[in-house]
Amino acid sequence: MNKTTVLKFGGSSVSTIEKIKSISTSLKDRVEKGEKLVVVVSAMGKTTDSLLNQVNQITPNPDVRELDTLLAIGEQTTISLMAITLNDIGVKSRSLTGLQAGIKTFGQHTKSKIADIDSIFLKNELNEFDVLVVAGFQGYNENLEITTLGRGGSDTSAVALAASLNAPCEIYTDVTGVFSTDPRIFPNAKKLEQVSYEEMLELSALGAGVLETRCVEIAKNYNVPLYLGKTLSEEKGTWIMESSNLLEKKIVTGAALDKDILHVTLSCKDCSTMFVKDLFDKLDEFGVNIDMISQVISNNIINISFTCKDTDRNFLNRSLENLSTSYPNIDCSIDSSCCKVSIVGSGMRDVSGVAARAFRTLCKNGIEFLQVTTSEISISFALNKDDGKEAIRLLCLEFNI
Repeated sequence: MNKTTVLKFGGSSVSTIEKIKSISTSLKDRVEKGEKLVVVVSAMGKTTDSLLNQVNQITPNPDVRELDTLLAIGEQTTISLMAITLNDIGVKSRSLTGLQAGIKTFGQHTKSKIADIDSIFLKNELNEFDVLVVAGFQGYNENLEITTLGRGGSDTSAVALAASLNAPCEIYTDVTGVFSTDPRIFPNAKKLEQVSYEEMLELSALGAGVLETRCVEIAKNYNVPLYLGKTLSEEKGTWIMESSNLLEKKIVTGAALDKDILHVTLSCKDCSTMFVKDLFDKLDEFGVNIDMISQVISNNIINISFTCKDTDRNFLNRSLENLSTSYPNIDCSIDSSCCKVSIVGSGMRDVSGVAARAFRTLCKNGIEFLQVTTSEISISFALNKDDGKEAIRLLCLEFNI
């Protein structure tokens, strides 16, 4: 059987009919060289934003089931247009929605997760068609309802399809690869030819917006060769791979800035530690992803601080409202003026003094931080948003990244 490759094109890459035609021509070249292709596409340009703006004219709190049904329209438009284009230039193609492609999901609407993919159906379709154009970002649940996968969902769709087909995955967007940090913040950022799964996982989770965390996690778990490059560009991109295959392990590989976080602080007087359990049970029930956590008990008052994504604000509010029925005397503050700055590098495991250098760099430049968390290969600081870009610049200079 011909080699199968999964490709994904982001919204900016398919924002016009002209771009769809150009991509289709390049896909035809690959098919003529003997490849079978599964092409995952996002909604065209700002289509999703436009749909959300229409919803906001009706209500700030839409029914999430109906929101998923609406948002799925964007990708379905793109797959139809691309399949029409491919067939018109002689490439035997078929478009598939998430449901038609057999992408089964579980969890809450607007932030579902992939449970399974019908790989047998897809392989049978590839026997008949040269290109399958699949709607990214969407699937279906046990009730046959349309579901969406949340931020970066098309990346997740693509890598999950690659894992199910035992194929490599190429993700194309408007950037030329993975950089040590956002070049818009630090213009001297270096493009990485290679980066390990675990480093990319940390960078994605900590705010680097190039790849979504779940897609990297799936690639790592199923050892999917993952490539990130610029659409229709000859410039070499970045391969994400096993750490053991890297040519060089740097002390610090990259830095990430996440401006979309909430810093939450709760105080509960005369509460037992059951309060902590109940708090995190509620956050888990509503699917709020928690990052930094700190706890201080003083004078019989439990103080807990944590960070979460701003996109989880509605779920956070609902979980705290539920919690307040059992703990009516909670004091709560939600600070949206914070950001998170992180440095990541697999070489941290074997080198001492990295944390000291990071603390020293921020402190001597008068940058204060609210919380700090570490892992084997990362250090993260919660800062005032106004200090985020300068902190990134200083840390990049300190660690030559």
